[in-house]
Amino acid sequence: MTGTRAYHHGDLRNALLAAAVEAIGEVGPAALSLRDLARRAGVSHAAPAHHFGDKAGLLTALAAQGFDLLAQALTAAGDDLLAAGVAYVDFAVQRRAHFEVMFRPELYRADNAELVAAQGRARAALRAGVAALPTRGAPADADRDALAAWSIAHGFATLWLAGALPDRVGDEPREAARAVLRRLVT
Repeated sequence: MTGTRAYHHGDLRNALLAAAVEAIGEVGPAALSLRDLARRAGVSHAAPAHHFGDKAGLLTALAAQGFDLLAQALTAAGDDLLAAGVAYVDFAVQRRAHFEVMFRPELYRADNAELVAAQGRARAALRAGVAALPTRGAPADADRDALAAWSIAHGFATLWLAGALPDRVGDEPREAARAVLRRLVT
């Protein structure tokens, strides 16, 4: 061995993703830099590029991770559409950095196979809640119902994160979401 120490990080990929979550929470996805991530993770400035290629590669991996985490949250809610909507809002609030990247396809490689598969898992989990809705005498249009449910939950989450909701909704996002989303399912 020469005068330099051998280096072993362990799970550098996940350490870099965690550093990205932290950095996005501080500066947003647009200002994220691979050099800063390397510094945060305590690795060489070339290490993030080795794992992800570039910033778009890193954000693609972060978006895929986010969709998988969202799918898990929605699946845990079961086939209760109200619970799924609240879980969606809770995900957005608790995992804001992921949420800020997931729906910004200009930031990542939207055709990435891992990302597309993760998006599919999240869509399937959302559809499970929609499938439990009554058909109201007409054949169910699952795609439109899923779009309506997603639009309402996503809109509420986005408005909450932006601080754009009226004061009367309260300061607890899960309860506020439950009150608003209940109107969808009743």
